[in-house]
Amino acid sequence: MIEIFLSFSQKDYLTAILIFFGAIIYSSVGHGGASSYIAIMSLLGTPTNFIKPIGLTLNVIVSSVASFRFIQNKFFNLNVFLPIIAGSVPAAFLGGYINLTDVFYRPLLGFVLFIAGLQLIFNFVQNAPTQLKKVNLLYAFIAGASIGFISGLTGTGGGIFLSPLIVLFGWTSVRAASGTAAAFILLNSIAGLLGNLSSIQSLPPTIFLYSIAVILGVTIGTQLGIKHFDASGIRKVLGVVLIIAAWKFILT
Repeated sequence: MIEIFLSFSQKDYLTAILIFFGAIIYSSVGHGGASSYIAIMSLLGTPTNFIKPIGLTLNVIVSSVASFRFIQNKFFNLNVFLPIIAGSVPAAFLGGYINLTDVFYRPLLGFVLFIAGLQLIFNFVQNAPTQLKKVNLLYAFIAGASIGFISGLTGTGGGIFLSPLIVLFGWTSVRAASGTAAAFILLNSIAGLLGNLSSIQSLPPTIFLYSIAVILGVTIGTQLGIKHFDASGIRKVLGVVLIIAAWKFILT
């Protein structure tokens, strides 16, 4: 076991530390954090072919814990979750099955990271409508399918799109959006990984180190989220990191 830890480089440990903090911030609002892990790995030079499967794998770990803890504390909306997940799971599987070339993958991922960064900086949705609306099943299904497909293609969980969307539509409260998004990300990420089984077989040894980092991060993050933790300043810094990484993907 000690030999495994000694085999990692200083860059691997730095990546793990930053992923740990990313997991804390994202899991505090019910997100898996793949967009932050992808941004961090990109900036620190992780090969592109490893980024997608690592992001999805870490997402599964984080969202497993986050969904359990938020649902346990009744921050979850089943009426929103069911129609959205019905569309997203098959679409995420299809997206995971498709391996885009760098020419298409990098700008698409850059766009997703850019939007995620803006959301973290400006927090477009802070308060839910005072009166919740009935879920439109067709809109929910289409939204789930769209987010699921993009998530599978890019290796992200889709929570950064789902949370503000379901709050803006008035389908759920901000707090209930946390658990709903976490459960959505869990099934979405699993579907994306199953669609790209070949990538799981080639995961690097660093996945062990990064997994420990996110387990520690989500344990802290979900506790802070349940206790009404306000990390707006830190989220803005992370948002800037995501935008920097986005430009790197788009321009290189």
